Amino acid sequence: MSVRGAFSNRLGFILAAAGSAVGLGNIWKFPFEVEKGGGAAFVLMYLLFCFILCFPVMITEIAIGRKTTKNPVGAFTALGFKKWRYLGLLGIIAGVIILSFYNVVAGWAFGYFIEMIQGNFAIGNDFGGYITNIGKVGIYAVVFMLATAYIVSKGVSGGIERASRIMMPSLIVIILALMAYAFTLPNAMVGLKYYLVPEFSEINIETIGGALRQAFFSLSLGMGALITYGSYLSKNENIISSATYITFFDVGIAFIAGLMMFPLVAYNTGGDMTNISGGAGLIFTVLPGVFQSFGAVLGSVIGALFFLLLSFAALTSTVSLLEVPVSYLVDEYKLERKMAVILMALIIFLAGIPSLVANGDSAFFSSFLTYMGASSPTDFMTFLGHLADVILLLGGGLMVTFAAYVWKKENLHAELANGYQGYDKSIVKKFIGIAVSYVSPILLIILFVMVVLSTFFGISII
Repeated sequence: MSVRGAFSNRLGFILAAAGSAVGLGNIWKFPFEVEKGGGAAFVLMYLLFCFILCFPVMITEIAIGRKTTKNPVGAFTALGFKKWRYLGLLGIIAGVIILSFYNVVAGWAFGYFIEMIQGNFAIGNDFGGYITNIGKVGIYAVVFMLATAYIVSKGVSGGIERASRIMMPSLIVIILALMAYAFTLPNAMVGLKYYLVPEFSEINIETIGGALRQAFFSLSLGMGALITYGSYLSKNENIISSATYITFFDVGIAFIAGLMMFPLVAYNTGGDMTNISGGAGLIFTVLPGVFQSFGAVLGSVIGALFFLLLSFAALTSTVSLLEVPVSYLVDEYKLERKMAVILMALIIFLAGIPSLVANGDSAFFSSFLTYMGASSPTDFMTFLGHLADVILLLGGGLMVTFAAYVWKKENLHAELANGYQGYDKSIVKKFIGIAVSYVSPILLIILFVMVVLSTFFGISII
């Protein structure tokens, strides 16, 4: 354990794991899923699904990692189930796919931070030109990958934990400061009402499915990140309470992001909240103009803070995504950590070049995408995202199935009891047993089928 590294205490683990879960989607996707799904009613459903569906998967991954002190592939071999190592490998592949295009988008956010510092608000009017400038966005992507690699190369406590202790509090301070300022804007209360007031009439099978899907994909499950981080966790720590804190961290930051975003949207629209949408379009095209309306100096400060927030959110995720394959190379092939980092960072960056140039004018690449079934070059990153989603759902479902019926619940309970006095007689144990055996596998199978049908066959169920 000492050779591999370890978190110095529970707080370090919680901040690192929460950082893995908190990403760009918390800022630009979750708030608009909340609005679309009925406001506060969606939040309640989301929280319910987080603990019914996601919590058992999360504690299972952490428990397997801590029990074995191994990476996602080596963990299953260490438990005596070598054939299941392919499940861990599947998660690593999904993480590599995600990081290959996520790093490109993170580079966009970092680039906008630089543009806002310079007061270049006009960048929002030429987002298409910005992302097709391969040289410029390529440099930003390189810088972001280098920052990610540097942190991971410093090890668990000296790199990942130390960075998380800086970035997570900074992220919270920035988002609260931006939220406080947003509250002072005209029509802020209109935006907050639009965001928060429950609309139970909007709750249907589609919004329920959306809450279920959002809950799973927001917590970095199924890709082995929590197995990896769990392998660095002390036996004396309470996995159940740590997982609870991680879940509330992720949900809380996503919810606060809505308190920041909707006043900004309402200010921009003059209080007209019809036909609004989130995502990259709002972030990269609309908000720079909003920041410009604050004035040159204040707009630069607010705009720079906002895109610094996005950069921090992205970096906490890219660090965990890189750590997973690095831990695999360190454990299984005995590579020195820095060499493993250099190798994986290079491979993943090269794998991300198609995503980087997908938005440029490349006749060859357009032909390649057509061959792959994508209707346009900009569809490529979406295609990769859907592919990763499917892999993660499959991995999550198989993970809890493995814990319940192969490794056996008794062994899972024994690991969870370490650091949790009174676990054996608690209602938590009964809940985990039922959830791992029945609830989570069934829900994940249903969600997996829905996503596969929707993504690859055009049959929209959710």
